[in-house]
Amino acid sequence: MIINYFWHKFVKKIRGCAIRDSRIHKTSKMESGSHVVNSAMDRHSFCGYDCVILNTDIGSFCSIANNVSIGASRHPMEWVSMSPVFYEGRDSVKAKFSKHSRDRVKRTSIGNDVWIGERAMIKQGIKIGYGAVIGMGSVVTKDIDDYNIIAGCPTKVIRKKFDGKVIEELISLRWWDWDDDHIRIWAHLIDKPEEFILSVKKQ
Repeated sequence: MIINYFWHKFVKKIRGCAIRDSRIHKTSKMESGSHVVNSAMDRHSFCGYDCVILNTDIGSFCSIANNVSIGASRHPMEWVSMSPVFYEGRDSVKAKFSKHSRDRVKRTSIGNDVWIGERAMIKQGIKIGYGAVIGMGSVVTKDIDDYNIIAGCPTKVIRKKFDGKVIEELISLRWWDWDDDHIRIWAHLIDKPEEFILSVKKQ
């Protein structure tokens, strides 16, 4: 039974990722089965299994669960037909009756220290603020403010992660921009936000 478990885990891992025209920081990780195009991921972030990430800029210390979709293309709903047989570019179907240009793809932006739950779907062009939390299965169609916790379909704000003063101080400190050695000095206080802020400001 244990051998069977590790065998299937091994098979899951060896699929690899499809990554094109993208920059993934050497300290970050994309799990297998994920499809990443024209995107960037900064320091110490990770993406789970079987995600689709298109035209997206992802900050540092972000955590993206499995089966998340970010920045997917939209179909031209304002046209007579939305079928790809009428617009330019390669697609699943081979026929091309015309090659109309679609609207320019909008980039999606995910701030630093963001957590995105499993099977969340994020529309292209969305901006997600620092420290935001997106619940599993959420469908995100609007920008998300810093440190908002959101969930649902469509999403709604559940609450702020911290009170206003703590949020203001964390954004001011911009700890995610510190070098790794400096972060290690204060990492023992990462579970105590108020103490972390006071101690750093006193140095």
